[in-house]
Amino acid sequence: MKDLRRTMLFMPGNNPGMLQNAAIMGADSIILDLEDAVSLTEKDSARILVREAIKNIDYSEVEVVVRINPLDTEFGPEDIDTIARVKPDTIMVPKADESEIRLADEILSKVEREEGFEEGSIKIIALIETAYGLENVYNVIKASSRVSGVLLGGEDLTADMGIKRTKEGEEIFYARNRVATACRASRIHAIDTPFTDTNDMEGLEKDTFKAKGLGMTGKSAINPRQIDVIHSVFAPTAAEIKHAQRVLQAMEEAKKEGKGVFSLDGKMVDAPIINRAKTTVQLAKLLGLV
Repeated sequence: MKDLRRTMLFMPGNNPGMLQNAAIMGADSIILDLEDAVSLTEKDSARILVREAIKNIDYSEVEVVVRINPLDTEFGPEDIDTIARVKPDTIMVPKADESEIRLADEILSKVEREEGFEEGSIKIIALIETAYGLENVYNVIKASSRVSGVLLGGEDLTADMGIKRTKEGEEIFYARNRVATACRASRIHAIDTPFTDTNDMEGLEKDTFKAKGLGMTGKSAINPRQIDVIHSVFAPTAAEIKHAQRVLQAMEEAKKEGKGVFSLDGKMVDAPIINRAKTTVQLAKLLGLV
């Protein structure tokens, strides 16, 4: 479902078999990776492989995101110019700052004009993984109207900070909060960093709940086995759906009675509660839960 980003699954761009099966893994988005997953000697061939995959494989049920190489390398600009011509849904810009986003926007605009694509139709996800990028995340988002989400890269960020990355994740508390707040203010998706222990499903669940509690709207994954756990965390529970429906029903009844203010179960219901209820019911409908 392309209007959901609960899960974004990283897939190596140099593996034909994984590219072939990427669309059926169950993730909302797939990230075809030309950066970390690909060695320097395979960059050019991986770019061609990903281009041909997007051209020839049916990815219509998922969002197709391509993580390019940094734009200050010889590979990054060519990644965008080549991949944009087969019109992926989104380009992911690593180590994003304002200048990188503006450059990506310029290249995308040039390709869209040359190929006859609608202006602005290819979106950007900013990958925040440096201290500079984190402190400037709101400006990074505003550098282009194409930016539709931010993904937090916890491993690279902690390396840049010179601190240890842990399962508990206390060291990225501030980063998660800052990214989530900037994204919420901009009405775009905030995607959490991957949980790297692919055998620890309990740890993954705890980490995902923690990210959700700080305002993240989705989480990236590095293994298909992580998808169901992440989806279960980001799906509203039956109790949450029922309560949201009751709030909206009470709101409608209050309107009919001409009441501007109403209560439910002895508690006053205000605009934030109503908006939360609307969001919960909307998500439940998207997921087919109501």
